[in-house]
Amino acid sequence: MKKYSSNHICIVTHKVIKGDGQGRVNYEIVQEAIARGYQVTILASVVDSFLSQHSEVNWVKISVSNFPTELLRNFIFSWQSTRWLRQHHQKFDLIKVNGAITQFPGDVNAVHFVHSAWARSPYHTAKQHRNFYGLYQWLYTKLNAFWEKQAFHRAKSVIAVSHKVKEELSVLPPEKIKVIPNGVDLDEFSPGTEPRHVWQLPEKVPLALFVGDIRTSRKNLEMVLHALIPTEELHLAVVGDTQDSPYPKLATELGLEKRVHFLGYRQDIAQIMRATNFFVFPSRYEPFGLVVLEAMASGLPVITIKSVGAADLVTSDCGLVLSDSENISALTEALTTLSNNLNLRTRMGKAARTIAEQYSWKTMAQHYLDLFEKTTQ
Repeated sequence: MKKYSSNHICIVTHKVIKGDGQGRVNYEIVQEAIARGYQVTILASVVDSFLSQHSEVNWVKISVSNFPTELLRNFIFSWQSTRWLRQHHQKFDLIKVNGAITQFPGDVNAVHFVHSAWARSPYHTAKQHRNFYGLYQWLYTKLNAFWEKQAFHRAKSVIAVSHKVKEELSVLPPEKIKVIPNGVDLDEFSPGTEPRHVWQLPEKVPLALFVGDIRTSRKNLEMVLHALIPTEELHLAVVGDTQDSPYPKLATELGLEKRVHFLGYRQDIAQIMRATNFFVFPSRYEPFGLVVLEAMASGLPVITIKSVGAADLVTSDCGLVLSDSENISALTEALTTLSNNLNLRTRMGKAARTIAEQYSWKTMAQHYLDLFEKTTQ
């Protein structure tokens, strides 16, 4: 184990890697902490090799991959991290945690998802699937909601990833909560063009993009498909794992098989964004929605719903924010507006990039470290 020193923070999270939402947040926080002269201990299952080998980083690995369910893996991680922190917590100036990841009280708790709010949603998995899988999801959500409530109250400061999340934490004193949106890689996600034939996408037609988990109804792809029917010329590229997804079949049933292009799970999303004209994301429940900010950074106009946390960032200059996730005609109108107006898309795309430039990963990490330093004063 590496020697402990002053200015030492501990971060408790499952992953610290670039290719994961919360993992990327913590990756950037660690980078900024090192730049400010901190030593960082990370309790995690997976850590980027660059950080794990850094002289100022001590990785305490918590292995849970051999356990069969996410609920069990999370429970084991919580138990092992709690036991370790009880023995070593006095060595740290500050402990930063995510949600109910550990039973040990964190000084700063970063909230990316509020399970109690998700449990109340009519689109929760348990309300859509009246079977064993639905029961498991209900139990998973309820247990996390219970543990989160305790963790949020014990923290000195709580970071909400959006104003939507802050509203969902209304049981806490508002002065305890600070909103820090996620960041975006402005170099990876940047405006430009890519040849569509790489993904067998049609040229010379307006092309919208949807990115998200399409195995359940939460991201609301079915609304997009129904709204697409009257638009005639508009095509849609869909990025998301099609295994066990009902939506390829639905697209065929709706007569859209020639206009909806399922690309499967992809890692080249930044390139795909540069091959499309605008982004549509009417998710029914989304605490933030990093993909919205990535689309904006790519210079794409955005159509989204006010129930998406990242809608905070979408002004009328760069996109269209709808009020109802079930209003198909309103979405059809929005799709038609952007599909038929190149000049509007161009103006909105430039405005979207300008807004996104205010939310680099480094800027986000600086906000976190500023709060850490304020908390430890």
